[in-house]
Amino acid sequence: MTKIHNIYEAPFIKEMCEATRNLWNNGWAERNGGNISYRLDEAEVGFYLDTDRVLSEVNLGFEIPELANMIFLVSGSGKYFKNVWQNPADNLVILKVSEDGQKYQVLWGLETGGVPTSELASHLKCHSVRLKQDPDHRVILHTHSIAISAMTFVHDLEEDKFTKTLWEMITECLIVFPDGVAILPWMVAGTVELGEASAEKMHDCRIVVWPHHGIMGAGQSMDDAFGLVETAEKAADIYLRAVSTSTGIIQKITDQQLWDLADRFGVTPKAGILAPRK
Repeated sequence: MTKIHNIYEAPFIKEMCEATRNLWNNGWAERNGGNISYRLDEAEVGFYLDTDRVLSEVNLGFEIPELANMIFLVSGSGKYFKNVWQNPADNLVILKVSEDGQKYQVLWGLETGGVPTSELASHLKCHSVRLKQDPDHRVILHTHSIAISAMTFVHDLEEDKFTKTLWEMITECLIVFPDGVAILPWMVAGTVELGEASAEKMHDCRIVVWPHHGIMGAGQSMDDAFGLVETAEKAADIYLRAVSTSTGIIQKITDQQLWDLADRFGVTPKAGILAPRK
């Protein structure tokens, strides 16, 4: 019989505690704002839990059979990120999608009650899409990033224009997200409709901006997803600082320089954003 180890020592629990604390420290997770889901391998979870022991089962309200039997570590609804590191068992939940894809099964967590994030539909639907694009995909992260949210009040929300502005602010942006950013219209939070719209955008890119709300990013690891959001957020912050000066933006990274970057780092910029090469 395999020994069951202390789940508080599990790398995935430690990663979630660190990420949620950093998001809160950055000011991106006020009150109970933000949510994360982390796809786990059953083998790694099996060191810490009996994955056949279901504590409860709840209808999802939608069907997602393509994620059947997959296990996710998810932040809880109404839980504060600042508290996760002190008490992960009350603020997080490990859940398994049922074999028919219509329910989630609680395997661990939410010790004093509660449910997974209200954005669970968005997370699961985005996982489904990203796994078709990238079998190594694991993390969906949504946070209330300050500069990205502020930028949605003052910048044109056409996706290619928004993307190009971010690319022009710091060198890393084109390298980190050459597929650009997607932008939804404002939508009510916590709905299946928001999840479906976000997932549709994630067919083509890993960043979806929710105007006047926040940002959602996808990654192969917690660091990957966090770093993706962090890079876009820093570029937005630089943009806001630059346009708020008396001179405005005088110079920026040019289209040709962006092409040079793409060649150097072997990335392909989203088509139609940059002017043709010189």
